[in-house]
Amino acid sequence: MRRGPLATDQPFALELIYQRNISRDDLVKASVDEIKRLSGSSVSAEQLAGWQIQMQQSFVDVQAGTRITGVYLPGQGARFFVGQQLQHEVNDPQFARAFFDIWLDPRTRNPELRQQLLGTAKP
Repeated sequence: MRRGPLATDQPFALELIYQRNISRDDLVKASVDEIKRLSGSSVSAEQLAGWQIQMQQSFVDVQAGTRITGVYLPGQGARFFVGQQLQHEVNDPQFARAFFDIWLDPRTRNPELRQQLLGTAKP
């Protein structure tokens, strides 16, 4: 198993197990807001609108215990699984990078979680 920082030229999966109920619309809105915050003017309003549609297809209303796994595919895009079932595939490498940056960018809103995900947290 790879320890240390992720290489963005290698596939990886990010698995989230939700601890509370959250609507799909709230998940999408929070994701769009964070992408907008992190990407600034490098992402157009048209791109964000298209990505919002993709995320609506990728996510579901979650309850405590719902597992959503995002798979980053460098140069291709992302796949989203709910449980073991493929929910949606987004064939857009720029979207994939922007989406996973929500957790992995150094400017993330949750730096402690980022460190855990990257395997750089202090024991």
